[in-house]
Amino acid sequence: MKKTGLISLIVVAMFVALAGCGASGSSKNENKLVIGIDDQFAPLGFRDKDNNIVGFDIDYARAAAEKMGKEAVFQPIDWKAKESELKSGRIDLIWNGYTITDERKEMVLFTKPYLENSQVIVTLVDSEIAGVNDLAGKVVGLQAQSSAADALDANPIKDKIKTVSEFSDNVLALSDLKTKRLDAVIIDEVVARYYLSQEEGTFKILDESLAPELYGIGVKQGNEELLNKLQQALDELNSDGTAAEISKKWFGEDKVLK
Repeated sequence: MKKTGLISLIVVAMFVALAGCGASGSSKNENKLVIGIDDQFAPLGFRDKDNNIVGFDIDYARAAAEKMGKEAVFQPIDWKAKESELKSGRIDLIWNGYTITDERKEMVLFTKPYLENSQVIVTLVDSEIAGVNDLAGKVVGLQAQSSAADALDANPIKDKIKTVSEFSDNVLALSDLKTKRLDAVIIDEVVARYYLSQEEGTFKILDESLAPELYGIGVKQGNEELLNKLQQALDELNSDGTAAEISKKWFGEDKVLK
């Protein structure tokens, strides 16, 4: 056989092999739903003592993916870069206590709200801080690029706080509060109540909150097809009682919005 003929056969063989791999990979990806999460956001999405990712949003997402005929794959991400991760296609959804805001609506598509929340102030139990105005002159911590930061920015007290320290996750912020490097932490109420239940007698939540909010699931702009399929699955989970069961498992009551 001539050398040119041999080369031609090799090229054709390589093309067929690559095409086969591409088709296989595409089919595999179509059956998966890659979900970007903050794996330090208990009780919605976090790691248990065995390092497994668990939580309300995790169970809810798995149930929704099953309704859609897909497998949920959970991808811990840098929460500060969540919208960039979605836009790039590295994840299909942002789903882990993701607050619906007007600013975020310009970057992603949202499902209907599924949980209510608010931003609250957590202090040590023996703290003299009793309300928002008492944060003046204090050192306050919060998760970077979170709705806690948005809530604080919208409140006049922001200009009177001595220092605002940003953390990659809420666990680190609460750890610094526990060691008194912070005077208070602004945090999602659903997360705060979980940690209060885990460390009774350590923290307290002030009665005065900063902002009510709603959680939704973020989908890449332009992907209305995925948004509609996901919303249909969520509606089915509500109607067949699955969502209520998952909520009772993690919250002790049905908190899912209908």
